[in-house]
Amino acid sequence: MSHIAVFGAGSWGTAFSTILAHGGNDVRVWGRRQELVDQINSGVNEDYLPGVRLPAGITASTDPAEVTDGADIVILSVPSQSLRANLADWGHLIADGPLVVSLMKGIELGTTKRMSEVIHEAAGVPVERIGVVSGPNLAREIVQQQPAASVVACPDVEAANRVAAACSTSFFRPYTSPDVVGAELGGAVKNVIALAVGMAAGLGFGDNTKATIITRGLAETTRLATALGADPRTMAGLAGVGDLIATCMSPLSRNHSFGVRLGEGMSVAEVTEQTKQTAEGVKSCASILDLARAHGVDVPITEQVARVVHEGVSPKDMVQVLLSRARKRETE
Repeated sequence: MSHIAVFGAGSWGTAFSTILAHGGNDVRVWGRRQELVDQINSGVNEDYLPGVRLPAGITASTDPAEVTDGADIVILSVPSQSLRANLADWGHLIADGPLVVSLMKGIELGTTKRMSEVIHEAAGVPVERIGVVSGPNLAREIVQQQPAASVVACPDVEAANRVAAACSTSFFRPYTSPDVVGAELGGAVKNVIALAVGMAAGLGFGDNTKATIITRGLAETTRLATALGADPRTMAGLAGVGDLIATCMSPLSRNHSFGVRLGEGMSVAEVTEQTKQTAEGVKSCASILDLARAHGVDVPITEQVARVVHEGVSPKDMVQVLLSRARKRETE
């Protein structure tokens, strides 16, 4: 049995904690709010996963030192744009010893760094001790123990296997990979593509339109990932097309649901006020676009989503711009 610290008591951090607990681990969750910590210690998380009873083996605290004391593995599941600020507070607690695993799917605004890069830079964790978990893992289905799989990516094979062993259960199957770059970019860009698919649904378009956006979204994700050194085969796997399909098509996806509301005519501010949760693609679309431009990669869907989110362009106009682009070979 491993002692595993989980930083982040939101829906995915809590859901992954249930996987770890079912895997026989001692799981300690860090939460910022005492009232949420008290909920988890009573066996529920009504703020993020209402109606779900958490398994035994999960406790919570607002004290980062208490959570990390003796931890073999540290899981990070805070909002991507707040990671650096969080690490300034408790990054010193994870700098030496434990494996550090990111569940976050975003690109940092201003720096265009992936989450593993932020962890290395802000907390001083060696690259070989940083892993990533990414795949088609909708939190609500996970806590219902519906069968799912994911990728544990880490440059150190032994470390990847240790994390995979910790999160292997009767309903959750982890695979391993050395391709951290591919796993992170697949997880980040799919949120933006899901916003576009959601907008299409909100506009009343059908499955042909959605399939077109998903397919072309996979193409631009692959272009960007390979430009940054990823293995293109990762994009054909769980961390690529698998995560993309789940996030783009499921009503449980926050990014998809956010996009639907935009397509129906709501503003970004109105949707944010209504949903009260983080849709990573809303914040990350600008940083992903900056990253792509810095590497000379064409990402037309990401570009148009950023225009809708940050410039107030209507989703209808977004569709027209995409359809009026110059014709290309499909493989370009």
